[in-house]
Amino acid sequence: MKILITLLFSSVLVLSIMLLSSSNNIKNQLLDAISTVSKETETPIDKLLGGLLTADFDEGSCLSRYHKSSLYRHPSPYKPSEYLISKLRSYEVLHKRCGPDTKAYKEAIENLARDENYAGNSVGECRYMVWIAGYGLGNRMLTMASAFLYALLTERVILVDNRKDVSDILCEPFPGTSWLLPLDFPLMNGSYRLDKGYARCYGTMLNNHAINSTLIPQHLYLHNLHDSRDEDKMFFCEKDQSLINKVPWLIVQANVYFIPSLWFNPTFQLELKKLFPEKDTVFHLLSWYLFHPTNQVWGMVTRYYRAHLSRADETLGIQIRVFRKDAGYFQHVMDQIVGCTQREKLLPELSTQEEPQVNNTSNISKLKAVLVTSLYPEYSDNLKNMFWERPSSTGEMVEVNQPSGERVQQTDKKLHDQKALAEIYLLSLTDKIVTSARSTFGYVAYSIGGLKPWLLYQPRDLTTPDPPCVRSTSMEPCYLTPPSHGCEADWGKNSGEVFPFVKHCEDLVDDGLKVYDEL
Repeated sequence: MKILITLLFSSVLVLSIMLLSSSNNIKNQLLDAISTVSKETETPIDKLLGGLLTADFDEGSCLSRYHKSSLYRHPSPYKPSEYLISKLRSYEVLHKRCGPDTKAYKEAIENLARDENYAGNSVGECRYMVWIAGYGLGNRMLTMASAFLYALLTERVILVDNRKDVSDILCEPFPGTSWLLPLDFPLMNGSYRLDKGYARCYGTMLNNHAINSTLIPQHLYLHNLHDSRDEDKMFFCEKDQSLINKVPWLIVQANVYFIPSLWFNPTFQLELKKLFPEKDTVFHLLSWYLFHPTNQVWGMVTRYYRAHLSRADETLGIQIRVFRKDAGYFQHVMDQIVGCTQREKLLPELSTQEEPQVNNTSNISKLKAVLVTSLYPEYSDNLKNMFWERPSSTGEMVEVNQPSGERVQQTDKKLHDQKALAEIYLLSLTDKIVTSARSTFGYVAYSIGGLKPWLLYQPRDLTTPDPPCVRSTSMEPCYLTPPSHGCEADWGKNSGEVFPFVKHCEDLVDDGLKVYDEL
């Protein structure tokens, strides 16, 4: 009997083990199948952005370079052209050959110090474009992109002034070399006052007839600030380029996005059309190639995004800049923001009465996260109170957040600029965006994000504009102080009427220049 019981128990035990083993095998097979389907259906992240970026960097040294796209809800539909990719790879080779610490750079510096007439001499393959830092972060990013595109079109090597904090906020964009101008560069030692009165200022030399095919200086200063003259702004024209191309060193100081004017040069225009078949993608693509926030800045972006934006069903960015000496909180600006966002259905209106929603699962609301960036926290505080005190008419839950509100712009302070760059990228991550007229900060944010913004008109006389805002049909930034006419004297046209795709900016009505895609 004992033997029979033992045999029976052993049989049951073996059967149980077989069934358990079979169950685990089935479970494992299911998990493997699910994993396989998941891998097949999951869209892989294109770290190189369609070939825009090179794989020649260590990922850990600059986390944002290959991981920026992972935070964006929708992959950018704007892909780089094969021609742009080819030009960028060729440029990287040129920069590596001619950049700081190379034999070619040292020879070019020695020639610069001699300051001899360069007429008739062969410039060689290494010619340079030096970008001088100035003004706020938005201005800097717009002008760095402008200078880089000009360098790309003219086969020059761009070097950026690092006396401020470029290396604290942005990673190196070119592999195996540096784009930072060495601190011992001779024209940056304080002995030279680079402004319109400078003897080597191109506009001044034109007016003084001090430059021609037999008088070519070692360097030229290009003055493209808000106070520049038409003579300064026309350096990109074909007749001017015939002289400027012979100059080894160009020093550019700018606080405006001058890329729209490059389209006036017929030679540049042919190249630009091949580089950017979709004309309003210029800054968007260049920014994704050039600007990679440092790990410290990227940490700010990712932490804030995960805490405040990642769970939302929809996100809205609102960037507020008040252009007044007594800037601060103004009720007419607040009314404009509310008027624009509700009129354009970006934010819901408030319900007229409180509706009970307790334990009613059908009223589970969608979450809309609103990211406000401003020097003044009162605007976001008021929006937050609006949607806390009363429910929305649509039942949506509206959550308002503002990363910082420092009240005073502190340009050139490292932490302030790092926070500013983080906020630019956070704005670019939103689904829709509202920005202030004339704000270069806003221009950079929406263009990086590939967004066509709603632009708040600039208020006049402390009154709310009517209409409060306009939807842009282009994601390109605005050139705020462009030349008054095109390159050819016989055109005699307003610069906003020369080409159908280079027109005045919506937020400036009959001023500024902006590139629009004809399609």
